[in-house]
Amino acid sequence: MSEHTALAAPRTPRPGRDLPVAIVVGVALLIGVVASLFIRKEAFAVVAVVAVCAGLWELAQAFTRRAIHLPLVPLIVGAVGILVSAYTAGPEAMFVAFMLTVGGVVIWRVLDGNGEAALRDASAGAFAAAYLPFLAGFVMLMLAAPDGPARVMLFILLVVASDTGGFVVGTLLGKHPLAPSVSPKKSWEGLVGSIVLACVVGVVGVQVGFGGEPLVGVFLGLATVVTATLGDLAESLLKRDLELKDMGRLIPGHGGLLDRLDSLLLTCPAVYLILSVLLPA
Repeated sequence: MSEHTALAAPRTPRPGRDLPVAIVVGVALLIGVVASLFIRKEAFAVVAVVAVCAGLWELAQAFTRRAIHLPLVPLIVGAVGILVSAYTAGPEAMFVAFMLTVGGVVIWRVLDGNGEAALRDASAGAFAAAYLPFLAGFVMLMLAAPDGPARVMLFILLVVASDTGGFVVGTLLGKHPLAPSVSPKKSWEGLVGSIVLACVVGVVGVQVGFGGEPLVGVFLGLATVVTATLGDLAESLLKRDLELKDMGRLIPGHGGLLDRLDSLLLTCPAVYLILSVLLPA
């Protein structure tokens, strides 16, 4: 078989994933998150804090495969501080809380001793603080706006649209791998599906929720596809390095919580910045 034929051959989904269970659990999670968002802002904030702390725990478990031990206590305390600061006091307070978290992680691990291992663990802790609570802090900044629930809802729907469009079109029509060495399941056809559905959701969401211009929705859709795809590929690289299929088993049919947060995390700051500039509250 030639290289061209191998690349063009239709790809089958990776075995081992229970699709019906994954769909039911995914829909249930989406309904739960949306319900918390519109019941009360603080309810969604609690959900976000719990999700980030659970993600840190998953990351800590995964890193032990490379003899890296995250300082979980200062990370979890810092995560709560970062998210609460973002919601109650804005971006400046969020950044200060992040810097204090990184400092606390370094001091905690260095005081524990063991030279080179301490430096490695502290560096991994700083990465974990930036990857999870700091990036997630941007959704809390969106939530704090007067029309916060609508902003967060649009953000979630954009990422869901990007993931769903990519999955459906990639499964049905995917023939050309997007990044075969990193994530064999992703295809260029799936990327087109992500762009189309995310832009449609962006246009409708901006017009219905904010009375904005359709072009803003298209911009949001394109930005979401770029950041969500990069986030997914980045986590795939991390899993490949750790020799893991999933980051955990917290969510039936989906693997770990981080496997669902990967697309959301990098998209948080992008959507926050675009909405802040083009559709200020």
